[in-house]
Amino acid sequence: MNLNGYSNYLKLLINHTVKVILLVVVLISPVVAQQKTDKVNSESKDSVFVMQKSPWGAILRSAVAPGWGQIYNESYYKAPIIWGLSAWLVYSWIQNNKNYNQFADSYLINPNLYNQSNRDFYRDQRDLFSLYIGLTYLLNLVDAYVDAHLFDFTVEDNLLTRYPMIGVRIPF
Repeated sequence: MNLNGYSNYLKLLINHTVKVILLVVVLISPVVAQQKTDKVNSESKDSVFVMQKSPWGAILRSAVAPGWGQIYNESYYKAPIIWGLSAWLVYSWIQNNKNYNQFADSYLINPNLYNQSNRDFYRDQRDLFSLYIGLTYLLNLVDAYVDAHLFDFTVEDNLLTRYPMIGVRIPF
């Protein structure tokens, strides 16, 4: 394995990760939730629904550390799934990159069809796993956002009709 190439890749990966996180922070910063309370009548007890979980806060947490947004949304079982899938994808990317570098070096020494086809195959696999890692990261963000929006909704059986009933948790 080429240690110099691997360190250059890690620097590039860290650089892109920092840029993505900064982009998410910049895109989220204008979206600041503001609560506007109008006091129509001090005697009326109108209740205003306030979400318990912030969707943009969940996205920001998941952008910083994948799985943190799911923990914030109290979907504890999803975080290890995201961590395991991400670890497997990164491991597969590293293995395919290692195999690609081996066959690329072999192709430089002995340019035959076997070395060339294996080099191209492992390069394509490595690139696919890069895409899968990016999609997993994006789906992590989407899941955190949707889960935060749906945190206050419940589905319970209606005791009179025995049909599922969709409700909203409103704290008093």
